[in-house]
Amino acid sequence: MSDTSVHAALRSPAPLVVIEAPAGCGKTFKGADYAKDLAAGTEPGRPLILTHTHAARSVFAARTMASTRVDIRTIDSVVVQIASAYRESLGLAEDPAVWARQRENGYGELAGFVARLLERHPMVARALAVRHPVIICDEHQDSSAHQHALISAALNQGARVRIFADPVQKIFREDESEHGAAADWDSLKDAADQTDELDYPHRWDHGCRDLGRWLLLARQSLKTGARVDLREGHGRPASVQVVPADNVAQAHDQFRVLEPDRKKIDAYVDAHGSLLVLTRTNDLARAIRAFFNREIPLWEGHKRDALDVLVRAVTLHEGDPAALARDVVTFIGEVAVGFSASSFGNLLQQESSEGCVARRRPATKPALVQKLARCLVEDPSHRGVSQLLRQLADFRKDEWSFGDVKLDRHREFWEAAQLGRFDTAEGGLAEITHRRTYAPSKLPDKAISNIHKAKGLECHHAVIMPCTRSTFPDTELARRLLYVAMSRASHKLMIVVSRTSPSPLFVL
Repeated sequence: MSDTSVHAALRSPAPLVVIEAPAGCGKTFKGADYAKDLAAGTEPGRPLILTHTHAARSVFAARTMASTRVDIRTIDSVVVQIASAYRESLGLAEDPAVWARQRENGYGELAGFVARLLERHPMVARALAVRHPVIICDEHQDSSAHQHALISAALNQGARVRIFADPVQKIFREDESEHGAAADWDSLKDAADQTDELDYPHRWDHGCRDLGRWLLLARQSLKTGARVDLREGHGRPASVQVVPADNVAQAHDQFRVLEPDRKKIDAYVDAHGSLLVLTRTNDLARAIRAFFNREIPLWEGHKRDALDVLVRAVTLHEGDPAALARDVVTFIGEVAVGFSASSFGNLLQQESSEGCVARRRPATKPALVQKLARCLVEDPSHRGVSQLLRQLADFRKDEWSFGDVKLDRHREFWEAAQLGRFDTAEGGLAEITHRRTYAPSKLPDKAISNIHKAKGLECHHAVIMPCTRSTFPDTELARRLLYVAMSRASHKLMIVVSRTSPSPLFVL
């Protein structure tokens, strides 16, 4: 059984061990158990577990909480730590973390600086290897070329590296650099001193074991370029329900199916208390939220992309009410619906640009929009933006003309509204991000998520919708996304497949 051989491989003296780790097959347990054994021993230094997300970091922390000698970090935080220690030689600002947040791919660029530093000065990597003689890498298929170069530098300086990765869950964009693309799976295995593969679906021991076994077969099909067989009588377990349904909405940002199909979907969703609805894109997630009458929230995860963009823009446009109004309209358009350019945005920008000098009839919609704009005219900074957002929240509750403004990403909206409590937008973002990191939000009983944000999550029941030729074409990325989505559920899975244009990844 692979559990036994992987246990032995991790504890071997081999410098580099690579473990292929399908979803739900015990990767986190194996990595945490090994780290605890190391921490309980007499070897100097502290084992380091590197994750790519704060959610994964929290899971490992829970699994190793009895040990204080295990360091668990995101790889971005290690990059920031090294960059901060050598910022002068790297030519970076006083706070590299702030510098990174101010740029679209700031953490990626920062990893590049650190990778080149370790290449020029191996002693830095040596210090990392001495402090952390064993490094356990979680979800390494998501590492960029620069992040992989950092791990390789520590390996070359004597650290023992244990890599858990799954090529079928590689769903994030690769980067290209002078170090090349992030290590592909075959190259990674070729470089390893020892390899193994987890192959027992532990996640489904307390759910549906037939589903777990079937998902491993489906993974193999998707990995090798074959199709997943959804036909009854061809191995599909009873826990996998297939619903043929087409999106018949006329608008591109809406989702609607015929009533007989909707009843099947609603019956499944209503019958289960723990459920994730998974889809390909943010736009589809918002459309599906409307499909369920906004009764199921969006899962926002840890990242706040729209908030990051807003903070960069507000910092750049401080003192310019018109530009700040454009920034706010863009932000609200990302986290809410009903605040379109025609309904509110154009007037808000006009009032901000003109200084709110137009005479407006009291209590009318134009007067209320003018009141929002006055927040920016009187204080064209992050504080004015924060005041505007809080005022908008009040209008949503109290003014009928704002009744169609609906929040989809509540947490992101309210985090933006808190920025005014801090001296600077950047300082506010840093503190809010810190709080979010160390007090991670709990997954609601029911939620809608795009597949990228759902990676690493588990639920009892899941719905994947819609499965069309456009959402899941026959591409490597689509195959990986489909597998990540299918492997979230431990009990039952519903797959909503288009009748007229089904995904070519299925046999129907």
